[in-house]
Amino acid sequence: MVRPLSFFAFVTFCFGTFIGCASKAPAPEENAPKLEAAKTPEPPADPRPVLVCFGDSITAGFGLEPGKTYPDVLQRLIDEGGFSYRVVNLGVSGDTTQGALDRVNTAVEVKPKITIVELGGNDGLRGIPLARSRDNLQQIVVRIKNAGSKVLLAGITLPPNYGREYIAGFEQMYVSVAKGSADSFMPFVLDGVWNKKGMMQEDQIHPTALGAEQMAKNIFKFLRPILEKPAPK
Repeated sequence: MVRPLSFFAFVTFCFGTFIGCASKAPAPEENAPKLEAAKTPEPPADPRPVLVCFGDSITAGFGLEPGKTYPDVLQRLIDEGGFSYRVVNLGVSGDTTQGALDRVNTAVEVKPKITIVELGGNDGLRGIPLARSRDNLQQIVVRIKNAGSKVLLAGITLPPNYGREYIAGFEQMYVSVAKGSADSFMPFVLDGVWNKKGMMQEDQIHPTALGAEQMAKNIFKFLRPILEKPAPK
């Protein structure tokens, strides 16, 4: 004879059945629509043609605060002059002409319309043979020009203790490279800056913020003839 279930057994049975069914039901989170995080729109690409400053620590802004380098000041002068260029600083402290030649593709890859080449000072300070420096500098300028960029070559000189003959050959190196390849030539990038009070850092090699500002103004004079103003809309 089958005995009827007790009330307690009946409740236990029903509760267990409910739990079993509930465990098979999908979790609320599984049915809920998945919300994707809002994507931050990328800023539009800067359509302005590129002007590259390709150089060593003088270009990189050794010892200066951000925004105080000569390329930073040059950007402001270009904007104020009504020209439309985006200045890109590709200066590397301590760079020689050989180091710059090894990385010249970094300049070419941004497809500059104009490139300022400021190199060679570290070669001179290290006494690198002039023929080698001149060949490196020539290759740099040619590579950049072959990529479709105009070139402003900025020269520099050396302290008097390097000897008159070596200094004369060093300065002539820039003249010969500029004559053969450059679109514009500034013989001395620190003209009006070097040996001027407040213009140079204590090492007498790198400009102060005030010196970098004067540098940019001087460079702008040589740059202006090869800058192109945007066509009127």
